[in-house]
Amino acid sequence: MKDFWIACGHHLLDRDANGGLVVTDEFLKAYFVRPELMPPDDACAAERRLHQALLADPRRAVTAEEVAAIADADARENWQFVLEFRALLLREPTLEAAYLASVRSHSVHLPPLFVNHLVHVILRNALDGCEDPFVLRAAELFFRPQRIVPHEHSLLLGDEEVIGGPSPTPVLSLMSMLGGTTSAGVDILSEETADSYWWRSDLFDFAFDLTAGGRGAAALAEAIRRWISHLLGVDVAIAPLTALRNARLTWYVGLDADATRIGDRLWHGETLDETVVNRVLSLFQLTFPDAGLVVDAVAREPVYLILAMTADQLVRLKPQNLLTGLPIKHLEAAT
Repeated sequence: MKDFWIACGHHLLDRDANGGLVVTDEFLKAYFVRPELMPPDDACAAERRLHQALLADPRRAVTAEEVAAIADADARENWQFVLEFRALLLREPTLEAAYLASVRSHSVHLPPLFVNHLVHVILRNALDGCEDPFVLRAAELFFRPQRIVPHEHSLLLGDEEVIGGPSPTPVLSLMSMLGGTTSAGVDILSEETADSYWWRSDLFDFAFDLTAGGRGAAALAEAIRRWISHLLGVDVAIAPLTALRNARLTWYVGLDADATRIGDRLWHGETLDETVVNRVLSLFQLTFPDAGLVVDAVAREPVYLILAMTADQLVRLKPQNLLTGLPIKHLEAAT
């Protein structure tokens, strides 16, 4: 079986009887050796003591007074964030349960870096055994912002951090923790280049063809299906669409903030101008083989999934919308 996304640190985690990811001391230590948490030469004694104590015992209780004693304000904030993240991971039996708790609760406020890393490693678990590089590249949309890459008549997406942009979004991975770098070159994932994905999977340097009707859209549909199955334990069928004509929009899920706003306007019967329509990148039809799982208002009607880009051609897929927005009667974690 081929390995991929080694930088997410999945090899540092244990698995429970149901296949869920269980936090380990080694996984926690990977955060404590991040550059943001390594005490600089001029760090105060309180910061050094806390860092040394947590490297020795990553699950050690930390008081608010210990954090408040850190002299540098940025260092205090970094420790507050990572300790809140640690508390979430230790509070739940698996990383999957921790992620579900975070997206369903309004009391957990983590920086996007931590949330994206959690999605990254959970997806690695959900896709374990997958040998289709197109599905794996499509799944990168779940945790890495993408930017439209101009290319003839194709809809190409490139990793924002790799291809750059006005303000590239910083991305958290074990590779970045350990000072790894990525290649600046961007190749298009194709049948000819697919075999090289395995050794390049942590570089995120492949452009992805999401042109309607192509293999990329089908790959993204499969990644979405496996995400839902892994976290909710629900079987769904997802088919890419090339257009949405004369459809009853009984239920829809926006896969990003812009798509949600577009779906809301369609729901209210508004006519979209060409500029807004052109921002829709992909459409999918989701159905439930077991109609008994679905709320009565939907019954056997399909659910439509919408993916769009921002006005500045950025794609920020929000995988949590698939876990909180589907018309399922009882949303419960599978792990």
